[in-house]
Amino acid sequence: MTAAATLPYGSWPSPVDAALAASLDGRPEYLGAVGSEVWWTEPRPDEDGRRALVRHPVDGGPETTVLPEPWDVRSRFTEYGGSPWTGAQRPEDGPLLVFVHFADQRLYAYEPDAPGAGGPRPLTPLSGTGAGLRWADPVLRGGEVWCVMEEFTGPAPTDVRRCLAAVPLDGSAADDRAAVRELTDDRHRFSTGPRLSPDGRSVVRLVWDHPRMPWDGTELVLADITADGALTGARTVLGGPGESVAQADWTAGGTLLAVSDRSGWWNPYRVDPRSGEAVGLCPREEEFGGPLWKPGLRWLAPIPGDAAPAGGAGTGLVAVLHGRGSSVLGVLDPESGDLVDAAGPWTAWQPTLAVCGTRVYGVAASPRSAYEVVELDTATGHARPVGAQASDPVDPAHYPEPQIRTFHGPDRREIHAHVYPPHHPACRAPADELPPYVVWAHGGPTDHVPPVLDLHIAYFTSRGIGVVEVNYGGSTGYGRAYRERLREQWGVVDVEDCAAVARALAAEGTADPGRLAIRGGSAGGWTAAASLAATDLYACAAISYPVLDLRGFADETHDLESRYIDGLAGPPRTLAVRCRERSPVARADRITAPFLLLQGLDDAVCPPAQAERLLAALRGRAVPHAYLAFEGEGHGFRRAGTMVRALEAELSLYAQVFGIERTDVPRLILSD
Repeated sequence: MTAAATLPYGSWPSPVDAALAASLDGRPEYLGAVGSEVWWTEPRPDEDGRRALVRHPVDGGPETTVLPEPWDVRSRFTEYGGSPWTGAQRPEDGPLLVFVHFADQRLYAYEPDAPGAGGPRPLTPLSGTGAGLRWADPVLRGGEVWCVMEEFTGPAPTDVRRCLAAVPLDGSAADDRAAVRELTDDRHRFSTGPRLSPDGRSVVRLVWDHPRMPWDGTELVLADITADGALTGARTVLGGPGESVAQADWTAGGTLLAVSDRSGWWNPYRVDPRSGEAVGLCPREEEFGGPLWKPGLRWLAPIPGDAAPAGGAGTGLVAVLHGRGSSVLGVLDPESGDLVDAAGPWTAWQPTLAVCGTRVYGVAASPRSAYEVVELDTATGHARPVGAQASDPVDPAHYPEPQIRTFHGPDRREIHAHVYPPHHPACRAPADELPPYVVWAHGGPTDHVPPVLDLHIAYFTSRGIGVVEVNYGGSTGYGRAYRERLREQWGVVDVEDCAAVARALAAEGTADPGRLAIRGGSAGGWTAAASLAATDLYACAAISYPVLDLRGFADETHDLESRYIDGLAGPPRTLAVRCRERSPVARADRITAPFLLLQGLDDAVCPPAQAERLLAALRGRAVPHAYLAFEGEGHGFRRAGTMVRALEAELSLYAQVFGIERTDVPRLILSD
């Protein structure tokens, strides 16, 4: 046995390089059953960051990519997107696919198996990616595809209207906007796509409006479908300003199911469409749902083979995702309340489910495996990964092992976190040295991070730099009361909770108190930058596509989040005061630690103007920093080259600030 090499923390050699981490970034999304196949989208960082559509036969045949480059199956609905495709198996001509292509945001129809069908054909007018029409969450109905439509009506990000729309499959709307039937007139309301009842007589969807976000309160709206395909008699059957309904769906027998947080936790309910009476199917202090950032997310899926008879009061088996902090896949018997979880190593599941016969498909990960498509056979209870299974790109001995911890902050409030100590199978540090640690603040902020394998984390831990992910107050996964801690306290609670975790690690001897850093993207970038202005705890920070100016963000961001600040910082009448008290731009004179600022120049959520104002506020002050801006990148980086540059720049920042010798990455130039 070879003795472990003794090297300072941060200087360890590692096979987990930035190119490897970038090539495996992202995860499968938007699963769906098409006949006897399961389809999904998956990232292709090396193909200019596109999302490919993949099909996998349930019988175990070869997995194939449905559309070649440059087709990119991704919607820009409300900028974050939503379910971008739907499909159905036809007896004669094979599958019919309808999808959104990112480059022009048009809906296309495609028949991949039909002889002589040719390539995809457009269904909607050409409008471009920056304005015009966008589509999401589609379903097929007869000779039309029903979906939610977004139409920009002016130059401002909030000049937009949305409605349910019916697009003809014959292509007549490709050159004629008037051929699109508008099913509702929602003006400014936000909406998911339609969920059609099995008998074709009813449709449900979720709606909300400013200043609410979908986790504050949504309404489950039901309407009747007339013989000519119009909607009538729309009424709210569940939800309201203080109740968040995260999902609704029908069983094959016509029972309406919904996920609501009326108890303080997102739990599943059976809903009477006539009276609105909601009966809890599995009351628990656990989350069976989550934040509805995009239409088309699924935390529950009825299993058709066990559907109750039409008109009956029973409900067949239902696949559910549930848990506290992290989630597991289970099969719920609503009549008895029994819930049986799938066996396997997976510790977190993404909100996407598909059902094909007795088999349930989801996307899951564990501390030892990245996100992958997993099949659960409910007839046998056996769960396994499906699709192309690549071997581990490096020896798993280099993967970090998360420690799930609970810390305490001000007022003894609980703070949930995952600690990833430095780890290398062939290296150790001198006995008298404590490791540097980086606090990772997640985005959202109404979101959370689960303890799963992330090669971006392994990139640092395998080199001897520890990471701690903090699910600060305001995070999802721990009930409504926990996420409400951030109400009007953004820039306070998140900053305090991250600092409390960092100080605790230093106090217990886990981390070097002189070599602490903080990093985050989007809302996490706000927390990282606000932390530099609020405390001298951190030696440096890495800040990606951040919010940096509350007032500017409210004016410049996309429509979905244009009133998000009301709940996070306070109503418009108090915004000027809160901006002066918390915004990094307004408090730039307090920032003294070095930082790296990363920004996509096509970002419509946190526009480059945010980063530029911080740089202007620091002009003339001796604060070492670097600003890297990337053309063609939006909110969150997708291209492999961008991710490599960003990771290596971040490592160089830490090496310079922490006093670590590294020659394997380009030196980041820090200017005052």
